[in-house]
Amino acid sequence: MSSLFLRSLVFAPQLIRTTSFQYRNIHSSKILCQLLPNKSHRPITTAKKSPITWKTLASTFVIGGGFIMYMYYLKEQKDLKIEKDRRRQIGKAAIGGTFELVDPQGKTVKSSDFLGKWVMIYFGFTHCPDVCPDELEKLALVVDKLEKEHQLQVQPIFITVDPQRDSPSAVGRYVKEFSNKILGLSGSIEQIAQVCKAYRVYFSSGPKDQDEDYIVDHTIIIYLVDPEGSFVDYYGQTHDAEKIVNSVLLNKIKHDKLYGGDWFPSISLKGLTQPS
Repeated sequence: MSSLFLRSLVFAPQLIRTTSFQYRNIHSSKILCQLLPNKSHRPITTAKKSPITWKTLASTFVIGGGFIMYMYYLKEQKDLKIEKDRRRQIGKAAIGGTFELVDPQGKTVKSSDFLGKWVMIYFGFTHCPDVCPDELEKLALVVDKLEKEHQLQVQPIFITVDPQRDSPSAVGRYVKEFSNKILGLSGSIEQIAQVCKAYRVYFSSGPKDQDEDYIVDHTIIIYLVDPEGSFVDYYGQTHDAEKIVNSVLLNKIKHDKLYGGDWFPSISLKGLTQPS
């Protein structure tokens, strides 16, 4: 019994030190647990939504596209104004002008009567053996194709360069051989000279034969006049009907863009090719 008591006294300090160390470890662990954040108790945060969405992107594209289109429109309007001013200042080859002539019924016809219409004018004479008939047939074909295939009405006009022989009634009978749509015009020598000068048409009567017949040498050209009464293009013998039709349509597109205020293409012309 005494030996057991003695043994307890020997090991008592060691047991006290061990217990104290374990207590300190437990106490330190509790303090660390209190100091360190607990993952299971972290606050739940939601992901922030991006300010860029499909709706904002679409709105941006719409607004940006509209702004670009508006700027393009302003540029187009500026270019059209410049082109109009340029045409007024320098004209186009100084061809064309006003005139007063006489129709087959003896009525006075003025160039202003055709404002608002597309017009094609050919100068010739009724005694022409071959060139004038060929050109008038081509003119009649062009007018028919424009009206039937492209719904574009053009007023064809034949003006004589031989007023001494070609009376208004004679010119009227002559053009009916080619088309009822062609308007034949004549007039006095002074009136014919004036309109020929305006359109830069050369004409000269040749020598008379024993039958008092003669040939008139003249410019062989079909002139195109727009609804404002301005000369815009011309076609010689080398232009066939198809080339002339294409050219007239292209000139109409340019005219509509210049005077109609349309900055988007408004006419679709199937099979249209640029004339050479």
